[in-house]
Amino acid sequence: MARWTLGAWLGVGLALTATVTGARGVQAQSKTDSSRIVILVGAEAFAPVPTLNEGAQSATANTDVANQMFLHLAELGPTLLTAGDNAFEPGLARGWTRRDSVTLAFDLDPRATWQDGAPVTAQDVVFTFARARNPTLAPSLSKLLRRIVSVTAEGDRRVVFRYSRTYGEQLYDAVFHVAPLPAHLLAKIPPESLATSAFVQAPVGSGPYRWVRRVAGQFIELEANPHFFLGPPAIRRVVFRLVTDSQAMLNLVLGGEADATEIIPPPRSNVNLVAARPNLRIVPYPSSTVAYLLFNTKDPHDRSRPHPILSDRDVRRAIGLALDRRRMVRTTFGNLAEVPYGPASQLLWIRHGAPAPAGQNVPEARRLLSARGWADRDGDGTLDRNGRPLALTMVLPTSSAARLQLAQIVQEQLRQIGVRVELASSEFALYSERRTKGDYDIDFASALQDPSPSGISQSWSCGGGLNFASFCDAKVDSLIDAATFATTGMAQAWQAVLRRIEADAPAVFLYAPTWQAVVDRRFANVRIRPESLWLGLREWTLAGAAARRPAGN
Repeated sequence: MARWTLGAWLGVGLALTATVTGARGVQAQSKTDSSRIVILVGAEAFAPVPTLNEGAQSATANTDVANQMFLHLAELGPTLLTAGDNAFEPGLARGWTRRDSVTLAFDLDPRATWQDGAPVTAQDVVFTFARARNPTLAPSLSKLLRRIVSVTAEGDRRVVFRYSRTYGEQLYDAVFHVAPLPAHLLAKIPPESLATSAFVQAPVGSGPYRWVRRVAGQFIELEANPHFFLGPPAIRRVVFRLVTDSQAMLNLVLGGEADATEIIPPPRSNVNLVAARPNLRIVPYPSSTVAYLLFNTKDPHDRSRPHPILSDRDVRRAIGLALDRRRMVRTTFGNLAEVPYGPASQLLWIRHGAPAPAGQNVPEARRLLSARGWADRDGDGTLDRNGRPLALTMVLPTSSAARLQLAQIVQEQLRQIGVRVELASSEFALYSERRTKGDYDIDFASALQDPSPSGISQSWSCGGGLNFASFCDAKVDSLIDAATFATTGMAQAWQAVLRRIEADAPAVFLYAPTWQAVVDRRFANVRIRPESLWLGLREWTLAGAAARRPAGN
């Protein structure tokens, strides 16, 4: 899924969406109705329906809205542990049992209904997974569900999942990636036509909120489902309002024109502005972002050849050891980010117990380079070997103020050991094109991760679909396979993957940030869910006088 990354938030420079008549109406109602919440979002949800929200830029926006209307069979618990069968909370399923190592049976809650009053049945689950596992209808989703070999109904209230083999995340695969759809409303619609059907314009779900309206380019409005089987939510109206500029978002919250936004943008003084407002609450939460300097292991001018400099692991290790990552992160983020060990964001549970990242070691960096034949033979301050200077180009997007700032620090620290780095910043589309083509030496990348560590394979296995740098280590692939199919000791197995990646130095892992959401204090029991920020909205309550005051007073 794609959420606003740090790069998208920092210095994005887009114009604020105009506040037109419809948005003004939302603002006025928010001020008079204490049980309404206006949440500011940076992307528009065009298809908030499970199995349809695979679109790149709007995928997270679709998911955030869909999760209010469609309940999953179960949800991740507070630990965010994706392994095993015990760390999940009931959703549409009131419970589940394991029949054998490749079979799980879910019992649906008999109280669960669709918002048109029809009961949720096992046939709905079967119908939904038939769509989700169809590579023509859902190419990305079907890959995530590839180990599910069948989904069958046993009566109206029990659904059985069978898997191709034993592995630790069977339950996660059944419940996280897709929420059930109402078969009685969709079965007669040609499968390939669902995206353009009337259902997408007014979805009918099983969740705590139901569809009210969309004003294109401005907002989506939902209302509490009074018949929600787990109890109607205290917040009666939810508005996802589109604002594409991060500073404008903050200003709207500070001005009382909105109630919540998912991040406080830089500079760090903005945190003080929010903290000074007695009506606002800062809610920190672990992000799914991890940022790193990615080394291209192929020659940018001839992808069939190894990179003339960076194919050497010792050169890559030396670059990492030359950098004072902890100081960089502290200077840029204060205490709101950490240096990760390997490609592990703060969302991933496997980071707990992983080794500490290596610190700066300039003497060792110099020794490694010298041992590989790099020396400043012409006295120009840049190391060279066989007439080639140790000069590299780093690509990064201009949309990320944090990466622009850190890149200059990286450039200076590497200059001190004789490595010359040219910074090639560009607008995001051009940056993305260059990195996809492999037209760079170092990519200052920022990636988002799902809660499951199995996503690591996408960027760090030989055949990973997001492995833009062509990094390939058969040992890493072997360790990933072992961790993926482990049924015990999964944390240790995945940490072995991280250790091997760190040892191979395909990248220098720089920061894994903590985000800070802003929420009006008239809402209580606030819980931000890092895997889907507003998923817990149905459990929020109204604080003090707001809870006692009738709407409109």
